[in-house]
Amino acid sequence: MLLPKKLLLMNKLYNFFQYDYQERWISYWHQIDEILKLRPRTVLEIGVGSRTVLDYLKKERLEVKTLDVDKKLKPDFVANVLDMPLANSSFDVILCAEVLEHLPFDKFKPCLRELKRVSSKNVVLSLPHFGPPIKISFKAPFIEEIKIAFKIPYHPQHQFHGEHYWEIGKKGYNSRKIRKIISRYFKIKKEFIPFESQYHHFYILEK
Repeated sequence: MLLPKKLLLMNKLYNFFQYDYQERWISYWHQIDEILKLRPRTVLEIGVGSRTVLDYLKKERLEVKTLDVDKKLKPDFVANVLDMPLANSSFDVILCAEVLEHLPFDKFKPCLRELKRVSSKNVVLSLPHFGPPIKISFKAPFIEEIKIAFKIPYHPQHQFHGEHYWEIGKKGYNSRKIRKIISRYFKIKKEFIPFESQYHHFYILEK
């Protein structure tokens, strides 16, 4: 049976081997975990992706809508995160995972402002964090596993190759700068980089 052209395109962009690599699955778990802990009724996911998080949240009986610039992915709202056609405080939680780096850095503040406008309470945000990691873990019987991770201080100039305009950890985009900008719009309730997925930097935000 031949797949419709739109499904073929989506499968090509978001197939298991090229898109849903192991670290991204770790990111999915944290996205779901953080959203469920916030106990929302309504969720807006920005960026359709492979629909993995969307499908799981729907199984949890949450009211989830999607927003994306690509109408071929069939989001509920075809729009840019800079100008969402939604009323103020439309959703309890907005999930914006690995999206904002696809816009020039001068759009970062307007995006945060728009996320704050549309969210009624919380935003789960993740951004790419460049840096060669060193990870150490130790596990022995009857004791909790010890995990330590840090990034080697290497901050090259970012080069745009058609996907990311910027990344945390590159020259001019250090963590302190990003945190300071976010803090102008939200209270940062929690911030972390998953041990198993050092490229994904999470911020749990509150209005």
